[in-house]
Amino acid sequence: MDSRIDTPDTQGGGITVQRALELPGLRGGLPEILAGADRLGRTVRWVHAGEVPNIASLLKGGELLLTTGYGLGTRPADQRAFVRTLAERGIAALVVELGPRFTRLPAALVETARTAGLPLVQLHREVPFVTVTEEIHTEIVNGHYALLQRAEEVHRRCTQALLGGGGIPQVLGILADFSGNPVFLETADGQLLYAAGTGPANADPLQVWEGLRAQHQDEPPAGSVLVDVPGGGPGPGSVRARLVLLPVNAPLAPVHRIAAERAAAVLAVVLMQARQEEELAARGRGDFLTDLAEGRVTAADAPAQARVLGFKPGRSPLLPVVMRLADGPSPDGAAASGGNWAVLARAVGEELASVGVPVLLGVRPVEGRVPLLLGLRAESERAAVADRVATALRTGAERAGMVRPGAQPPVVVVGVAGGWAAASAGLRHAAEAATAAQGLSDRLWYDARRLDIDLLLWRLREHPDLAAFVDRAIGPLRDHDHRSKPPLLPTLETYLAHAGRKAETARELHLNRQTLYNRLARIGELLGTDLDDPQTVLALSLALRARRLVP
Repeated sequence: MDSRIDTPDTQGGGITVQRALELPGLRGGLPEILAGADRLGRTVRWVHAGEVPNIASLLKGGELLLTTGYGLGTRPADQRAFVRTLAERGIAALVVELGPRFTRLPAALVETARTAGLPLVQLHREVPFVTVTEEIHTEIVNGHYALLQRAEEVHRRCTQALLGGGGIPQVLGILADFSGNPVFLETADGQLLYAAGTGPANADPLQVWEGLRAQHQDEPPAGSVLVDVPGGGPGPGSVRARLVLLPVNAPLAPVHRIAAERAAAVLAVVLMQARQEEELAARGRGDFLTDLAEGRVTAADAPAQARVLGFKPGRSPLLPVVMRLADGPSPDGAAASGGNWAVLARAVGEELASVGVPVLLGVRPVEGRVPLLLGLRAESERAAVADRVATALRTGAERAGMVRPGAQPPVVVVGVAGGWAAASAGLRHAAEAATAAQGLSDRLWYDARRLDIDLLLWRLREHPDLAAFVDRAIGPLRDHDHRSKPPLLPTLETYLAHAGRKAETARELHLNRQTLYNRLARIGELLGTDLDDPQTVLALSLALRARRLVP
């Protein structure tokens, strides 16, 4: 331990040996350190004074023992045994006052203390032991009070986070920041619900969880903090969940346990609400999928972390899919149409069970998205699985009340199937494309690759040149449709969608050919262009796709 530590140990609620020696009572005794100078950072839990040979049996560990030496014995063997038993008991330090019994401490005593690593201090001047005891105990009590204040500050911040609209992830994040270590919330039977914080070298907490669980199947490593979150059943001692703090970045102190207990009380209140565990687990999976999409989880690390979350696709091709609710996100993380994300996660999960492939489903309330990965048996079944998945997603959203009657249904975007690296890029692409697809004509699902133009236009939506381009390209038609009937923009849009095939266009619009020819001629006249010119067709197609993005 660092011998330079000289302040109250508010982490553990005690003080160090070094600090005790600097208080007026012991300092007045002119202390001389004979052994264990490198161990003065030890925490003094209590002070005890005694003169009996078997005093070690009365101690619990962590005490600073004051004595005048009458219980040390006269033979070197007794003195060695006395020091060894104190060291084995784990006391913080032995302080001996010189006087009638010893004018200097015996060599056997000093050598044994050095060998055992026990701080040994001799006092050259007489001191009132009662004064020393009062001073040190006052410091310890003050340290405990400071410790409780720090823990209460964590409790206050957790409560404020909840009152401010935050949830369990925010509470766990506060606790992780306070402890400097990753924090996990697991079910009573050990299944991971949510992880916060980072491991060594900013490692993802799921990596930490996977590694430590592999090494410690039954019990977490020494120095961990485990705190039960009550409320799992009718009995007073029932457990609903468990907080786990792992000492992988820095040791955990008693103050961290107290803070965890305060946080557990807050979590118990939140988890009393229906299906909070389900939503939390779904959010945890959503966080993992988002981290994978944004490159914070590498393709090499992803399989192990996915296994922690229960997704084991083996070597199957992975299919990235993102559903975005039409109403989008709202400040409190709920869809504007109402509903509940826990109900959504359960309903969609139940619908996806019939798809028959491995699924990792998450929710991202802040963005109004539901990302998921599926394991395909072969890439050739992509379209068939996409149909079933899109149907399940929409049905689940309707069951959860996340789709308002008569409103546009959720947008489902399907990426390219491949390995974990492709899944990372595919999830990111699908998420961006799902946002860009808002307002397009409804389809059961969109292929992300076919939305690239819409995505590009969406990224340019705030650029003034895009609005100017749309106005130049189709402005005369918009003006016509505002004043006259029949509107011509739908005719142009259908004509271009069928690549200029007039017979198919007429059938879809329920027009005879001559009427269609007249409308197309009128469109060409208003725009002053030739609808058979490839450059014109390209410009008009882009303008029609961009018009929903500009005022």
